[in-house]
Amino acid sequence: MAGDGADELASFVALHGAALRSSGVPARYWESLCRKLRGELVDFIQKGKQIWRRLGCVGKMTMRSTVAWDESELWYLVQSFRVWVAGGAAEEVFDAGDYFGIMQVEEVDEEEEGDEEMEDELKKKPNPGNEPCFKVIVTNENGLQASNPDSVFLIDHAWTYRIEHARQQLLHVPGLLHRMANLMGIDFHGEIPDEGSVEQVLQEMWKYNQTYQLSQGTAEEKVPVWYIMDEFGSRIQHSDQPSFATAPLFYTPQQIAYTVLWPLRDLETGDEVTRDYAYGETDRLIRKCVLLPWAPAEVLDVNCFTPEPSDEHYQAILAENKEKLPIAIKPSVYGKDKVFKVFTDIQQVLNSLTHPRFVFTDNEAEADILYNFSHFKDYRKLSEERPEVMLNQFPCENLLTVKDCLASISRRAGGPDGPRWLPRTFNLQTELPQFICYFQQRERRGEDNHWICKPWNLARSLDTHVTNNLNNIIRHRESSPKVVCKYIENPVLFHREDVGMVKFDIRYVVLLRSIKPLKLYVYDVFWLRFSNRAFSLSDLDDYEKHFTVMNYAPGVTLKQVHCEEFVPQFEKQYPEHLWTAVQANIFKAFAELFQVASAKPAPLGICDYPSSRAIYAIDLMLKWDTSRDGKRIMQPQILEVNFNPDCDRACKYHPTFFNDVFSTLFLDETDNCHVTCIV
Repeated sequence: MAGDGADELASFVALHGAALRSSGVPARYWESLCRKLRGELVDFIQKGKQIWRRLGCVGKMTMRSTVAWDESELWYLVQSFRVWVAGGAAEEVFDAGDYFGIMQVEEVDEEEEGDEEMEDELKKKPNPGNEPCFKVIVTNENGLQASNPDSVFLIDHAWTYRIEHARQQLLHVPGLLHRMANLMGIDFHGEIPDEGSVEQVLQEMWKYNQTYQLSQGTAEEKVPVWYIMDEFGSRIQHSDQPSFATAPLFYTPQQIAYTVLWPLRDLETGDEVTRDYAYGETDRLIRKCVLLPWAPAEVLDVNCFTPEPSDEHYQAILAENKEKLPIAIKPSVYGKDKVFKVFTDIQQVLNSLTHPRFVFTDNEAEADILYNFSHFKDYRKLSEERPEVMLNQFPCENLLTVKDCLASISRRAGGPDGPRWLPRTFNLQTELPQFICYFQQRERRGEDNHWICKPWNLARSLDTHVTNNLNNIIRHRESSPKVVCKYIENPVLFHREDVGMVKFDIRYVVLLRSIKPLKLYVYDVFWLRFSNRAFSLSDLDDYEKHFTVMNYAPGVTLKQVHCEEFVPQFEKQYPEHLWTAVQANIFKAFAELFQVASAKPAPLGICDYPSSRAIYAIDLMLKWDTSRDGKRIMQPQILEVNFNPDCDRACKYHPTFFNDVFSTLFLDETDNCHVTCIV
């Protein structure tokens, strides 16, 4: 490639080289890939716009809501064009048809069952979806050589979406449901999408889904994207000894993703195109678990207990976080009248802290207190050079604030099943077999099997999904590190006159003054969040029924009830459950959590650093449970612990909030502060 071509290749590699390397795409294919991607994609986009306009949809509907498209949403639009423009770019871009063909595979008749070799071969290559069955073969008369730099192909994506938009897209994007039903072998011949067919697609799609994540953008934009390859790509079967590899590639110039397909060995005419659905997994048991959506099996040879991870697990987390533990220091002693200089980048603190013993400074080097929004890493340097400087974080506090770690350390209080105040939780990266065993046990016993998948380290319910579909949960493991928690199927509900009985959760702010001795306070005001629709174990993708975080969703009603209004209403609805007793159990759960979190030395527990202080927000729900003596009780369920929580409402309705926080944490003075010591 000379001249402009060489420049284009260099630009292509600069943009996509890292992604291609991490996906294992051999460098010999990059020039051809660049050429194929260049194609006539601009023409493709313009063609898509014209089609969309002809359908009369511009300004009427988006994938998310009934508002007009803006430029930032254009890539969603381009993906939906593919419903009508399958393979709609220039022919030289999608040239797989010159090399491959799709064959329909007939079922083996009963009288042919004696052919054990054929049966074994079929078992090795489970076909996704229902009948009819297909496979992809090499049809080029010259076969295919892996060493040929042109032996790389693009697969288009038939549907690209985020999970929370899937149902609405199937219902409203013309032609999408029909195409997905045909691709998945689902019987659908109607003109108008019906809920039954939509539900079938939503269940079956986990056998076809692939995923990628954008590396840049807002937290919302980084939520995993799911896609289904076109009919060609979706009919490539699994094999433990695959003939091809695939990887998604997000083509930056046009903001469009494709799947790259390349051979792993030379193939002859008639050879089958296969890929490894569990690519990268080498452990035999994990592979079996990952392949369950296509090869259902009982996971019986696994103990579903989940003991606390080894010490090495916590050491690895410390290394991954690049956190340097402090040296041992003695607690600093400050004068009773000392005025502390505070360096902070948190606007709520700058706007609200008015206590006379704290003043702000723009010079970090002269600060007595570092109150930062971002995570602090080098405690060693700080402890060596400025041990008297206090800060609003503890070393290894991620053991509380990251969901998989929270579940791990909580087992110190409740054994392998965890304590009663934490929903049963599994780490999908390290405890997948145990989870599947537990899920299947509950299924056999006829017990409720609703679960909620959560990212380890995201808040605001981002990328969080409720499901009772095992395939759904298994495939979520591929998108981003996640835990799966038992969904609370019997929550204590709150009656809203405008809606009915809804879910609610409670947020408490806790103040950690020290580890040794353990001194923990809770702010006397708590905050409530409510669902907007009456609760039931249905419509699991209905956000306003199953979630309570409404203050970040545009156009969604936010129900606000202050705690002093809530308590009498709650006690009126549940006269046998006084709030003082309920809250006492909540505080007991908080105390146990921080006791186990600090029971072991760092990095197995929160580090005892005398200059550290911290504020956390604990979100919880209440569920109906039975006590050991058979009484019906409200059992607190801790959902998550938040680092540096948003305190906007606290500052708005309680102007002394940060004065109370700073006085408690940094002056060790709680008189006239709205806090209660719970440890």
